[in-house]
Amino acid sequence: MKGVPNYLVALAIIALACSVASAYDPAPLQDFCVAVNTSTDAVFVNGKFCKDPKLVTPNDFFFQGLNTPRNTANPLGSNVTLLDVSKILGLNTLGVSLARIDFAPYGLNPPHTHPRATEILVVVEGTLYVGFVTSNPENRFFTKTLNAGDVFVFPIGLIHFQFNVGKTNAVAFSGLGSQNPGLIVIAKNIFGANPPINPDVLVKAFQLDTNVVESLQKKFM
Repeated sequence: MKGVPNYLVALAIIALACSVASAYDPAPLQDFCVAVNTSTDAVFVNGKFCKDPKLVTPNDFFFQGLNTPRNTANPLGSNVTLLDVSKILGLNTLGVSLARIDFAPYGLNPPHTHPRATEILVVVEGTLYVGFVTSNPENRFFTKTLNAGDVFVFPIGLIHFQFNVGKTNAVAFSGLGSQNPGLIVIAKNIFGANPPINPDVLVKAFQLDTNVVESLQKKFM
């Protein structure tokens, strides 16, 4: 592997994993269905219209620049670049997507879920503390500290996170088993809901003071 960029090794691992895994999205009944945003002479499949196969080009399956570090200058100290069907139209009906996750020192990809996809993550730089929690009633917490070259799986729909515990930047790549995995960020979705959830609901659910709940809602709005 000497001389091979880390991100290429990561992509190779994810590609191999996806090739032997069963994707969550329904299996397509054609070679491909490149998404378009118009219904003219098109067929509606998996929430997207299909481009006429005769008009499909290599660019419909292409994205450039995933090797470029992303800006992590934000309160969480992380940046997720998701390549789903909205970024690579050729992913429509193929049941996979890819993400690059950049972390500043002590940056966090906060607790979240993907309602439509299992995620397999490989660290290519730095050290990440990761974990997921199972559903009720067990609520078991599975966690690992990952270094470069380590891989971890987050089962579909379960709450999970990644936290950079190192003093340097970290980078990871994730393969997801859906063209549109979905994202529910626990804190943001609950306290930043639009319109806001009645504070009385959150006070009772989280056993918090009303002032704390209202402060959190203002923070995430």
